[in-house]
Amino acid sequence: MPFPHHRPRRLRSTPAVRRLVAETSLQPRHLVLPMFVADGIDEPREIPSMPGVVQHTRESLRRAAADAVTAGVGGLMLFGVPRDEDKDHVGSTGVDPGGILNTALRDLSKDLGTDTVLMADTCLDEFTDHGHCGVLDERGRVDNDVTNAQYVKLAVAQAESGAHVVGPSGMMDGQVAAIRDGLDAAGHTDVIILAYAAKFSSAFYGPFRDAVGSSLQGDRRTYQQDSGNAREALREIELDLAEGADIIMVKPAMAYLDVVRAAADISPVPVAAYQVSGEYAMISAAAANGWIDGRAAALESLTSIRRAGADIVLTYWAADVAGWLT
Repeated sequence: MPFPHHRPRRLRSTPAVRRLVAETSLQPRHLVLPMFVADGIDEPREIPSMPGVVQHTRESLRRAAADAVTAGVGGLMLFGVPRDEDKDHVGSTGVDPGGILNTALRDLSKDLGTDTVLMADTCLDEFTDHGHCGVLDERGRVDNDVTNAQYVKLAVAQAESGAHVVGPSGMMDGQVAAIRDGLDAAGHTDVIILAYAAKFSSAFYGPFRDAVGSSLQGDRRTYQQDSGNAREALREIELDLAEGADIIMVKPAMAYLDVVRAAADISPVPVAAYQVSGEYAMISAAAANGWIDGRAAALESLTSIRRAGADIVLTYWAADVAGWLT
């Protein structure tokens, strides 16, 4: 043993010592709670593949959002779930001020003001009858530029409904620049763009598609990133930064911690990571079967995402963790 007097275990000897020397912290302010609000339901609807997560009514959303903010979570990310009959090929209900997402944003903006950071998913997949994140051309392919024009309309509608942050998640080329120009032209110069800069085509999204009632047939491999491509992810991040992204995000988180670390190493703006539905579901399922300690695994997984370099973590445990940490 070359250094006989060096005993790292001394720094693990008591909870107080471990707390004193901890390199990575996990606090409620680091966490954002994704929430679903559905049109046409009278009671919150459980999502079977995501135990403990529901599609909210407008009123149950208001209560749950207020509770989460009181618990200390850093922000809320809203997803709208329209009725099937309100979906169309361009996602019109997402732009409509009377659509479920924009209505819910106004509710929470009125209730919470600046007591939290109110975020909106700026994408078309929940609102289109084909389930893709963009507008399709006559050959059934996502049209990048037409989609960006629709994203601008979405972002402006969300900003006018009270969103502090818009989150373009469709992985269209040039989406950040288009949205920034559109927001600025509409007078929303202070609205933040959280760019889903490295969003991978992932098997871990399955439960989310249940949560939003996705109409998708096929896959999104022509616009979401391939899971093997880390250099490409960094190129996407650099492009979004150059276009004016205020925050960049890696999604999913746990299977892409190397990308989170690489993003943190190059990004001059905050880095977010999304612990997605499948990551949440697999820990929840293992805990329900008694195979792991669910709370300990949740906290460990979130700490690992923070340790990799994420300043902000989107997680369905956000409100629970806020309670556990207080």
